[in-house]
Formats: sequence, structure tokens, C-alpha cells
Amino acid sequence: MRYFITGTDTDSGKTYVTSLLLRALNAAGKPAVGFKPVCCGDRQDVEALLAAGAPGPTADEVNPVFFAQPLSPLVAGWMANVPFDFEAILTGWKELSGKHEHLLVEGAGGWEVPVTVKETMADVAVALGLPVVVVVNNRLGALNHTLLTVRAVQSRGLKCAAIVLNYPQDERDSASISNPAALREIFPDIPLVEVMHGETELDLADFPLD
Repeated sequence: MRYFITGTDTDSGKTYVTSLLLRALNAAGKPAVGFKPVCCGDRQDVEALLAAGAPGPTADEVNPVFFAQPLSPLVAGWMANVPFDFEAILTGWKELSGKHEHLLVEGAGGWEVPVTVKETMADVAVALGLPVVVVVNNRLGALNHTLLTVRAVQSRGLKCAAIVLNYPQDERDSASISNPAALREIFPDIPLVEVMHGETELDLADFPLD
């Protein structure tokens, strides 16, 4: 299993969902590790992937490009006066993919967050060539954000393998209640998975991935 996991925006729940998937894979006897090509601000996401994944990789192997400022990779690189190292990502991917059959790649920010003036995280995903899982923050506005992201993924020639509707809180409103039905109608050929607030385990049988 190898997928690129993106989000409709920052804080959509990418790390949460990726960690749940890693734990489920490892519990099922499929040793899996995470790969976070770019991280900005701190390495909490990296630490979460390391904790959820199979043992072996170091933080630098899981996260080859790190900027200390909590900004887009483009601006964080400007602040650090460090050019974006695309080659480090490709090298890190090659090394991890040579050692591990099951790999989950978590993007940074949303699909088109800039990493250079001319490149975005979408270019990173294209370079890796993986099917994409889109994590959606289930709230008002989710339909617009999901449409934009899924269509952008498809326009890059990549497969959208699943949409994960993440519930960031227990409270429900009319938008969060109706979004699942709307998304199933809009994207009938893309599996939709709902991850409820506070969920600590995923059943791989309910997750329509290879």
C-alpha cells in the first residue's frame, strides 16, 4: 500500500488519518511507515508518524525537508534563506521505498501550497506518482474545498483513491450531517470514508484501499 495523503486545507486532519492508517496496517501484519517530505514549524507531525509506523526510520529519513517557521514551505524557505531541496525528497523517497513495501506519504498544507515560486506540493505528489487520498475537514465549506482539491488532483493525471471525511468535533450541524450524502452524489466513483471525532482505530475492511 502506497498513497499520497493530502488535505483540503491546513488542519484538515492529514496527520491524524495517516497515523490511524499506519497503526491499522501494522496491527494487520503489514509493516508500514510514514513519509513527510516537507514539514514547517515543528516536527510534531513527524513524531506522530514515527510513533504510529513500524520501527526503523529516523526523523530525518521520514522528513528530509524541514523549516523552523510555521509558514508555507515557500515563505519558510525564504525566512531561513534556504532553497527548497526537491532532490532531498526524491532521494529520501527512494531510500524508504527500497526498504518498505507499505508507505504513506503525508503532504504539507493543502494540495497547491507553494514550495517554490513555480512549484507546489502537487508537484511533489506528481514526482512520486502515487494515488491520492484527500482528507476533508467536515464543516461548512467542505464541498467547495473537496471539489477544488479532487479536480486539481485529477487534472495532474493522478488517481483520487479515496475521500476521507474527518469529523474534528462531536457536535454536528446541518453542513456536517449533509456533506457525506452530497459528496457521494458528486463523486460516485470515489470511495468515501468517514472518520469520527476521537476515533482511535480504523478497520482496514472499511477502508477501500489496496
